[in-house]
Amino acid sequence: MKQYQRLSDKWLLPRRRPADLLLLMMIIPACMLSSCTGKREQDKKIFRYNQPEGISSLDPAYTKNQANMWAVHQLFNTLVETGSDLQIKPSLCKRWEVSSDRLTYTFILRDDVYFHDNPAFPGGRGRKMVAADIVYSFKRIVHGATASPGAWIFNNRIDTTDGLKAINDSIFQLKLIRPFHPILGILSMQYCSVVPHEVIEKQGTDFGRNPCGTGPFRFTRWEQGQVLLMSKNENYFEYDSAGTRLPYIDGIKVSFLDNKATEFLEFTQGHLDFVNDIDASFKDEVLTKKGDLRKDWKEKVILSKHSFLNTEYLGILADTTNVLLKDQPLKIKAIRQAINYGFDRRKMIMYLRNSIGTPAENGFIPAGLPAFDSSAVKGYHYDISKARQLLAAAGYPDGKGLPEIRLLTIPVYAEIGSFVAKQLEDIGIKVQVEVVQKSVLLEQTAKSQALFFRGSWMADYPDAESYLSVFYGNNPAPPNYTRYKNPEYDRLYEKALQEENDSLRYDIYRKMDKMIIDGAPIVPLWYDMIIRLTHPYVKNFNPNSLNLLELRTVRIEQ
Repeated sequence: MKQYQRLSDKWLLPRRRPADLLLLMMIIPACMLSSCTGKREQDKKIFRYNQPEGISSLDPAYTKNQANMWAVHQLFNTLVETGSDLQIKPSLCKRWEVSSDRLTYTFILRDDVYFHDNPAFPGGRGRKMVAADIVYSFKRIVHGATASPGAWIFNNRIDTTDGLKAINDSIFQLKLIRPFHPILGILSMQYCSVVPHEVIEKQGTDFGRNPCGTGPFRFTRWEQGQVLLMSKNENYFEYDSAGTRLPYIDGIKVSFLDNKATEFLEFTQGHLDFVNDIDASFKDEVLTKKGDLRKDWKEKVILSKHSFLNTEYLGILADTTNVLLKDQPLKIKAIRQAINYGFDRRKMIMYLRNSIGTPAENGFIPAGLPAFDSSAVKGYHYDISKARQLLAAAGYPDGKGLPEIRLLTIPVYAEIGSFVAKQLEDIGIKVQVEVVQKSVLLEQTAKSQALFFRGSWMADYPDAESYLSVFYGNNPAPPNYTRYKNPEYDRLYEKALQEENDSLRYDIYRKMDKMIIDGAPIVPLWYDMIIRLTHPYVKNFNPNSLNLLELRTVRIEQ
């Protein structure tokens, strides 16, 4: 465990700087004060960003992470999409109608949408998208041969045999098994992007490396681990309010530098147009503890911050039939609640994250969703006295006799885990932080082999149901990694899905959120925030709560 230096009552990071940070400190001032941020490639309308995690596939069926989603979003469209106000709006459709029993959704499609040019089409010219393409795309997601990680999205919601129909080329109809209010949100997910069967049949499993969609940009070239190029779709169907066809820029260039320090240096030298988030090793060089730009950076870069529908938390296995919990104090609710009271979220966010994020002192539903209400759902705050009272009530006064608890986390969150462990130690709860690779943690949580673990939940669509489904007893892991099961919670969850009135449904959501907080199968840490740095010449680059990379309306003015 890393040691923290104490200054007054503030826990600070260790006083050390990696070599890449020292290099950065020497180079950045010269770059930022000279003209290197102003230098661009000859073509001034190519938007350049870096994807340190890499991209595994450009096939929408495999958009299981943000890196894939960002690229796929440029190449494909969905039937509907989420607007900046988190409301669902038409995309490939012009409008939709819902039957009185809320089981049948009828979508009237646009008639000006064409797939990108591709050798699989007659003459190589992209053909018009029709309703049959939507039926094909949706059935492909759930087909076992596709092995899509998004196959779950229609489970127990749509009869994929008879519930997906092309009435004619311009009308697509979807029938639900039972009313499910968030279905439009589901349809806005990248998994539901529309693809052409001819190209998939020609490419087979190579479609993910040679994609073809209807999006604002078309695929040009991809050199694995080196560069991904996309060019403007000259036939894209969307126009701005002045009648100008979108997109404005000529293309996109994606690099794959896996080192965030190198990425940031490339940004300061003007070789990248934006960076998403700032590596922890040099956050303090750029941001104040309040999350503002330091003086040397103002007027040289643009900082934008926006709420992000992502809740960071620590999960606790709640399945008491699991042998892991047999002799574990974590099966006692008072111990779980003591952990929640036993550390300072506000201090953690300020000093370890430079105020990027909001301390999670309410429920699991994050700030930014309409159902979030800080006055209705009270969570946990830092209260040592309350934590000690709970420990004593559980039979472990001052932690005496309490076995050590092992917390599994991944490298990037090791310092967060150490901070929590250090503060819990002050009230008598001993936590051993074990750092494992992300793949190991995902495997152990999916198999219910992790007792106490770091987790996060990012909204798949802008409805609190996406969060509350994480604790629905009939759901497997994922998403129910804690294996929480409560009959009353499940009853409310099913009731909420039937409720048409938004206000009444939100009230049910909040009751469920309160139940999760009281039962404490999780330790909420913070509600996330998007932080982006861009150069001043990048215009109309607006973040959104789903953190999708929206480049249709971006302008480069230099």
